[in-house]
Parts: sequence; C-alpha cells; structure tokens
Amino acid sequence: MQEWVDEAARLTQPDSIYWCDGSKEEYRTFVERMLEDGTLVKLNEKTYPNCYLHRSSTNDVARTEDLTFICTRSKDDAGPTNNWMAPKDAKEKVGRLFTGSMKGRRMYVIPYLMGPVGSPYSKVGIQVTDSLYVAVNMHIMTRVGKPAMDHLHESGEFVPGLHSLGDLDPARRFILHFPEERLIWSFGSGYGGNALLGKKCFALRIASWMAREEGWMAEHMLILGLEDPGGHKTYMAAAFPSASGKTNLAMMVSALADQGYKITTVGDDIAWLHIDGDGRLRAINPEAGFFGVAPGMSSKTNPVAMEMVHRGTIFTNVAMTPGGEPWWEGIGVDPPAGLLDWRGEIWKSGRGDAAHPNSRFTAPASQCPSIDDAWEDPEGVPISAIIFGSRRSVIVPLVMQSLNWEHGVMMGAGMGAETTAAATGAVGVVRRDPMAMLPFCGYHMGDYFNHWLAIGRKLKKPPLIFRVNWFRKDENGAFLWPGYGENIRVLKWILERVRGEGEAVESPIGYLPTRWSIDTSGLEISPETMRRLTEVDWNGWMNAAKSMREFFAQFGRRLPHEVSHQIDLLQQRLEARGV
Repeated sequence: MQEWVDEAARLTQPDSIYWCDGSKEEYRTFVERMLEDGTLVKLNEKTYPNCYLHRSSTNDVARTEDLTFICTRSKDDAGPTNNWMAPKDAKEKVGRLFTGSMKGRRMYVIPYLMGPVGSPYSKVGIQVTDSLYVAVNMHIMTRVGKPAMDHLHESGEFVPGLHSLGDLDPARRFILHFPEERLIWSFGSGYGGNALLGKKCFALRIASWMAREEGWMAEHMLILGLEDPGGHKTYMAAAFPSASGKTNLAMMVSALADQGYKITTVGDDIAWLHIDGDGRLRAINPEAGFFGVAPGMSSKTNPVAMEMVHRGTIFTNVAMTPGGEPWWEGIGVDPPAGLLDWRGEIWKSGRGDAAHPNSRFTAPASQCPSIDDAWEDPEGVPISAIIFGSRRSVIVPLVMQSLNWEHGVMMGAGMGAETTAAATGAVGVVRRDPMAMLPFCGYHMGDYFNHWLAIGRKLKKPPLIFRVNWFRKDENGAFLWPGYGENIRVLKWILERVRGEGEAVESPIGYLPTRWSIDTSGLEISPETMRRLTEVDWNGWMNAAKSMREFFAQFGRRLPHEVSHQIDLLQQRLEARGV
C-alpha cells in the first residue's frame, strides 16, 4: 500500500500528503477548512444541525457514462455495452493528465472498508484524492481508517483508486477501471459517482469482476426487510435503475402498518451477495451511508429519509432558502422569495429547476430511522426474493413472478427503463438496462448473464424472482397505481408467494396476481384499474420479445443459450394464445 501511495505521489506531485484516520475530529477539521474556503456552506443549525451545502461545477453534476471506460487487455472482455480503452493507451493518455495534477494541493490518502467490520465478505479500498469534498463524503459512505487497516492486515488485499479534480474540464475527464489489476483511475470530476471511488467504481464495476472470479455477486440492489404481524422478517433485494425509487422503497413507511407490516432498511443502492453453507443467498450492504437523489423526496414520498437528512448530512446542488435550509422540487413546500438555486443565484420562476434534477444528499446509514438491526451483520441477511423494477408507463404489469430462475434471469436481463437525470443525456427515453447494471457491470454482459445462471445452479434454496412496475399510466398520463407506502401491498403478495400462500395465475409472461390476491383494503382503487394493472398486453409483449431479442443480439456467442431459449419460450407461449 505504501509503495502504491508513493507511486501516486510521484506522478501527481502534491505539496503534502495526509493519511486519513476516519475520526470525528478529522471530519470536523475537514468541514471547517471547507467552510473557510467556500467549498461548503453551513445550513441552519437549528433545523439542520451539522448539515452543509456543496455546489459543484455546473459542468460536473452527474455520472458521465460516455467518459467511463473499462480497460481490459481484450476489448471483447469489456463487451459491447461498455466503453473500452486498452490499458496501455489509457495509462499513457490519462497518466499525462495526472502528471503534476496535485501541485499546490494536498493529497489525502483514504483507507476505507466496504462492508461490515469483521465480515469475511468485506473489502478494502485505498483512495488518494486532492478533494476534501471526496474525503468528507467517504467518511460518511464508508468505514475510513482503523476498520480498513485492520481488515487489510488480515486480508493483505486492497483496491487502489487514484483521483484528482484536475481543472474539471469535461474534455479532460476520464473514469477508468482496470479490472484485471483491480485498479481505478478518475480524473477531472468531483461528482459523487465519478469521484467517490468506493461507490459505483469499486462496489459495482470492479467488484462485479471480482465476484465473477470468486463466486459471488455484486449488484445494483437495495436490501429491505419485510416484517409481518407475527414479527417474522423476510429479506428481499431489489434492482432499480438510478433515480427510480430505490431509496423510497428501501425506507418505505407501510400503508399496512395497522395490520402489522413494516419495512426495515439494510441498504438502498448496492448489495454484495454470497452463497452460505446451506446453499442460500445472503447479502451485505457494502456502504455505510446513503447517497440519495433529493428531488421528489418529501414527507409524503419518503418521511423516513426526510427525518434522516435533518442532521449530519451533506447536500449537493440543492437550492437554499433565505433561512439557510435546503430546498428542492417536490419537497412539498412552495419555493420562498429569495431562494438561491443550485448555482448560488437568485432563482426566478420559469428559469428552470432551482435544485439540480440530480442533486443529492449524503447521510450516515446509522441515523436512518428504519435501519435494520442486522444491517451490519458480518454474515449478511438471507434473501428470499429478488425484485426487478423500473419506470415503464406501458406494457409491464404492477407485479409478476418468474416461472423459474432461468426465466427470471431473462426477465431481469431484458428489463427496459425510462431514463432519468442521474446520468447525462436525454431523459424519458426507454432503454434496456439489464438488472439495472448496464452502466455498472465491469465486464461483458453476456458473461454477466451466464454468471447469474451459474449462481442459480449452485443455490439449494434460490430466491423467487419478481418484476414490479409502480409507474403504469392511463391514456391521460395519470398513474394507475398510487405507489409510495401503498407498494407494501405488492410486497405483501410477494411475501405470500415466498411462503407458498399467495394466489396467482400462470400467464405467458409469468405468474400474475389473481383478481383479489393484492390486498386493496382501504385503498380507493377500482376493480377495473386493478384488472388493467395485472393484465397481459399481448401485442405489447410480442413487440417487447422482439425488442429484447434485438438487444441481446449484440452479445453474440457470449449470450447464454438459456437466455435466448427463454425468449423463444415467451414468444411460443404468446403465440399459443392466438396473438
């Protein structure tokens, strides 16, 4: 580790080097320094104690997928859905940018642990950076200092990550992953997903490669516990594309609380899953904090998160009221006069969003009101159901269960999603996002699908697989399902299916709820609406099968036969119904 840090210092030439110890005193010192230089703005101490606002460069506000590369020796190992650059070329090109990039700056060395302390599934990363913003966020998002060093002494392994802000010029911005070396380089961005290297870079892109080699899974998934009236808890993992309601689901306040159903939170973004000695899938949350999307979050949509972020939170690119409180679209309160937008300018109606659509909050998981008692269990929690979900206004029903593991893999692999502001590019365009991992898989996705199938064959007690869609709309663009806390009704049906109790009807696309098997007691929703939410759109699914086949064609010979066979079976079942 010391040799690698010395090598990074010789390349970047910082004026000084500081080794982070992860202490609370260190965090306070970093914050005070950032307040002095204007990197942070202190928020209202009475209503938001120990909370701060950071405004990033206006050209650095989201993940830059077009500038994110997988650098494998063979281009084919990166696959057609990843940007590829040869490792030698990448190091020569970006190495020139790193040369002397920290002159006049301090290098911060951040030893961090991904996963619970003492877990055999946790991993160590070492990030060097010239950004204090990165350092304070890593304090929240990971376990910095002694936990990492203790784990490193036992394992002897770490993932190195080199990061420099550079001059934040998008023309000189690169996020590089060298999975064969388990190495990350990030230059020219201070945005979370590009700069907090423990998040998507390590926990998904590098970890997915490691997981395939070592026989586990690194997934873009929340982990929740569903507690029933008897106090028994069932754990579920769910994959949703960014900004599609993962955090809301992970922290949902149950609309069936009066029946005794409630949700607990293990994680809201990333799951590392392993097969235990009983042949069952168990999951840990490798993160120690939440890096969530602010817009749309309110006391109505996510009261748990709203309570959580009222202390010890760093907000990024939200607006600020004259009273020094954070504000964003959808917060549930009208924008006050004198509101400063995410750029720090007086906001006026009609000038666009006051808070950036991808504005964020970074908050410790330990202060989440719904945090699960076992969220730091070194062995992880047992997973009984895997859920795939995305924004689809048509075709996809409210909920369906796969016919078997192979059908579930196809269902997740062919998942379509309407894009959001979490990544640069057009918003609202439908694209295929397999398992919500398209931007995050560190290798060829055909091999990734095969890894899913291989894991399924090793499981003695495989989780049931489901597909959900809270976002179906009618002809006028209105949502058919109320969503938010009412989603517990769908999870209740999933729980019943896990226990072999819930009623379902077999259809060409999977098992669907019967007319009355979703609990709608106390909910103002008509039988006709429920019929529309759970029916099969025959023509829509025939077109979807064709679209999935076209999407899968890019993977060529590396697409597992089982996936293409499942498409064949889907089309045969649809045709058998006379479409």
